[in-house]
Amino acid sequence: MDKITRRKFVTGAATVAAGGAMLPSFAYGAAGNRSPNPMKIERIEAFPVRYPTVMPFRFLEGPAGGGRPAVLVKITADDGSVGWGESVPVPRWSYETLEAATIAIEKYLSPILTGRDPFDLKGVHEVMDREIAPSFTTGMPITKAGIDIALHDLMGKVTGRNLAELWGRTTGDDLVLSWTLQTPNLEDLDPLIDEGLEQGFEHFNVKVAPDRDFDLAMVRHVKKRVPDGFLWADANGHYTLADALWAAPRLADEGVPVLEQPIPISQISGYQRLVRQQALPILVDEGMVSPGQVFEFIKLGCCDGVAMKPSRTGGLVSARQQIEMLESAGLLFLGSGLTDPDVSLAASLILYSAFGLKYPAALNGPQFLGESIITEPFRPEKGRVRVPKGPGLGVTVDEEKLKDLVKRSRSES
Repeated sequence: MDKITRRKFVTGAATVAAGGAMLPSFAYGAAGNRSPNPMKIERIEAFPVRYPTVMPFRFLEGPAGGGRPAVLVKITADDGSVGWGESVPVPRWSYETLEAATIAIEKYLSPILTGRDPFDLKGVHEVMDREIAPSFTTGMPITKAGIDIALHDLMGKVTGRNLAELWGRTTGDDLVLSWTLQTPNLEDLDPLIDEGLEQGFEHFNVKVAPDRDFDLAMVRHVKKRVPDGFLWADANGHYTLADALWAAPRLADEGVPVLEQPIPISQISGYQRLVRQQALPILVDEGMVSPGQVFEFIKLGCCDGVAMKPSRTGGLVSARQQIEMLESAGLLFLGSGLTDPDVSLAASLILYSAFGLKYPAALNGPQFLGESIITEPFRPEKGRVRVPKGPGLGVTVDEEKLKDLVKRSRSES
């Protein structure tokens, strides 16, 4: 694929408006994705749960209780066809909570979507965005992602095609993953690296910021232990601009190839300065939700790429659009996640494989979560995880396991 300059991209992006994106038809699926028989959404059910964790992760801690909160979404059509999705809210990553996502689905989105054509993705997103309106960007995108993923699964199940086939694409058999390192103490770093290596991982992503000196010592040690691995640094927006400008060239000198979300997303001029510094590629993540935002950041020269998360962007429609935009602009897309369990993880694996992800994916659900509600759980082997191949998401939800997890989650809350 030929590289396209930002100027050429912006000049030719007639389908994207300044205030948001007018999504072209390719974002909704390949030609011919229609129901073989007319059908309507009969009901939408939400199942709030908390997946138990096997390793501490600061983003999953908080006063509301431990574990990884998620809302399983079941959409049933009037012919009995079923699709599953998953919303994965975490208040330390966004303003969305388990309780808010559940209420939004049950009280606001389900009533307006019941009776609609499940294959009308464009209409579904338009209605959801009217009911829960955007502010600076998409309103409650993590919640809406559960609906979007469930509809994709239903479409695939009805037509007998995997998500990638719905998009006119194919996938590989597996995807390379990276192992997440997060610790405030250097003495705890080697046991974490050892555990990843013992499980066959060759690539690592590290949580950095706000202590820039500690960060340099940490990445230096990781590169010493794993010199050939892809070492991805993620600040989660916790550097100041001054510290980010100081850290970026030094992280590059230590062998870090990309720096993700160095400062808060609202500091647009700061991102321009970091990109102009050209120390290393600057990726955006938290707060980068809609295609319209991606367009503006490309237009203003505020990023070298995006750490993609379909669970954060409102679902697969938006994520596909953004990846296409980045590819057209000659910019990077890296595959990441929100410690996705089960259903949400399946959607990410298919998306990244279908679009030919070139770098290890920071999908750490299997690393941190200790339970699954699908019949064939995702278990990485030698740092790789299978890409599901069956119709829709290619996974089957064990509803008895789900009921049990719902019950236990209620008793622990």
